[in-house]
Amino acid sequence: MSDGNVMDQQGIFLSPSSPQTEVYWDAIDDAENEAIEKTRRFHFLDTSVRLYKAALKGDWPAAKEVIDKYPDAVTYSITRRKDKVLHIAAAAEHTGFVKELVKRMDQDGLALPNLHGNTAICFAAASGIVPIAEEMVKKNIELPMIRGSKRMTPLYMAVLQGRRNMVAYLYSVTAFIRLTPLERIDILVACISSDLYEIALKILKDYPELSTMKDTYGKIALQELAKKPYAIGSKSQLSVWERCLNSWFRGIYNKVLMGTIAHQLVDLLWKNVLLLPEKDFVKLVRGHSSFLFDAARSGNVEFLIVLIRSYPDLIWRVDEKNRSIFHLAIKYRQESVFNLIYELGSIKGIIALCTDQDNNNMLHLAAEIAPPDRLNTISGAALQVQRELLWFKEIEKIVQHSYTEMMNLDENKKPADTPWELFTQTHENLQKEGEKWMKDTANYSMLVATLIATVVFTAAFTVPGGNRQDLGIPIFLRNNWFMAFFISDAITLLSSSTAILIFLSILTSRYAEEDFLQSLPARLLFGLTALFISIAGMVVTFSATCFLVYDSEIESIPIVIISLAGIPVTLFFILHFRLWADIFRSTYGSRFLFRPHERRLF
Repeated sequence: MSDGNVMDQQGIFLSPSSPQTEVYWDAIDDAENEAIEKTRRFHFLDTSVRLYKAALKGDWPAAKEVIDKYPDAVTYSITRRKDKVLHIAAAAEHTGFVKELVKRMDQDGLALPNLHGNTAICFAAASGIVPIAEEMVKKNIELPMIRGSKRMTPLYMAVLQGRRNMVAYLYSVTAFIRLTPLERIDILVACISSDLYEIALKILKDYPELSTMKDTYGKIALQELAKKPYAIGSKSQLSVWERCLNSWFRGIYNKVLMGTIAHQLVDLLWKNVLLLPEKDFVKLVRGHSSFLFDAARSGNVEFLIVLIRSYPDLIWRVDEKNRSIFHLAIKYRQESVFNLIYELGSIKGIIALCTDQDNNNMLHLAAEIAPPDRLNTISGAALQVQRELLWFKEIEKIVQHSYTEMMNLDENKKPADTPWELFTQTHENLQKEGEKWMKDTANYSMLVATLIATVVFTAAFTVPGGNRQDLGIPIFLRNNWFMAFFISDAITLLSSSTAILIFLSILTSRYAEEDFLQSLPARLLFGLTALFISIAGMVVTFSATCFLVYDSEIESIPIVIISLAGIPVTLFFILHFRLWADIFRSTYGSRFLFRPHERRLF
């Protein structure tokens, strides 16, 4: 019998090439594979799952037990993403676990990637735990240079996550010079995007050529900084007193410090750009002038001041729609940027003559409704209409008189609207909302004032203790508390009556656009003030009555009652103070909105 013959169930030998023989051997193979799979599954449960749980919990003794039994387990893939135990421990931020694990691994083991190409140090970079990364780099100094997912270095990953301390460490151990120019500029721009200005400044000082390079998305570093209006602070260095604040107000200090560093970063970037040959400089500014207009849109006035001081010609730059930074400041309601125009003297009038491609002058831009993010900084639709009117009136003072009647162009390039017509159209809904908000506020407030007036008016004729039958004068007339009762009752009646009349005038107003500028907000302000006085007076009246009529050995009871009576006054003040302050600031503080008192450009 040849070696290839197989006997079937009836004892008949089959040919090696027969179909029955193939089925026989397939069955044998399936049985062997199933046995192997069970063995592998058991081994997986005995090693990988136990290591996974130990790494997640940071339980080194449990992991050590497995590794002692299977030393190669440190390189096993223990998840479907082919993560090793070091990946899991680094992501779970267990420093002690990682330290012990690294001791049992060689350099190649530390560099093993998962399914997405990320090594364990990539996980450490994302977590931001510096000691974990330090333990790995001590064993393998090449780890910071190994790219992970999407060809990103651990340094770049840490930057994207905003891990300040990790970025500082990885920058110190990464051979930055070995990175490609594109990788370097990507990291610089990402540092600015993540507000890591001190790292960005260090990179820029080490590699000044990055100032004019484009990142993966075609942006230069100045374009990213232009979108950071709250990042750039004063250029002056922090004083000794400001440094002392670090001990008590670390958050405030860090904010001031970051602002100063960001200012230095803008300075250095712009100086490096200015050092370019004239031809290259003009080409860069023309090709990337969006950083100028991005700064105007976002209100990044400090950024613009740095640039214009060194290169005043920038005030004449216009965007693709023929709008200067001042036109954009009006459109996006950035008063801090717009106020720079007052420092330009007669040039202000020349810039105000410019119109865009749709024949919109500055007044047309002021007539458009403000962007939602700027409009919502003002509370209440009525105050929003007021702020819009303030802008329109201010721009009206700058443009020449004929521009108030100039028509812009519609989509068909035909004459359309004058600035005021455009203002009326674009603000129609906001004006209706403002009218409703004002009437609702006045209605509810007048209801409260009416109730108070009714109560105190009645109290004036039903004095505590009653009157003497023979003379008709109050029994407690000579009591000091009666005098307090009488005065507070009179003040409450007068103030509540005043509040009623003021709120009534608001309800019967004609609600023209100009009324929102001064008249309506001022009435609401005085009405709320009178209402607060009447509530406070009512509480004083009640307190004086308690002391007049209360007669008991327990003297503390009136004091407790009076203390509790102060709760409504305090509650009204807390709940309505912000509204009152907003109205006051918007109505009487708006005079400081335009025309700053100090020069900032030159």
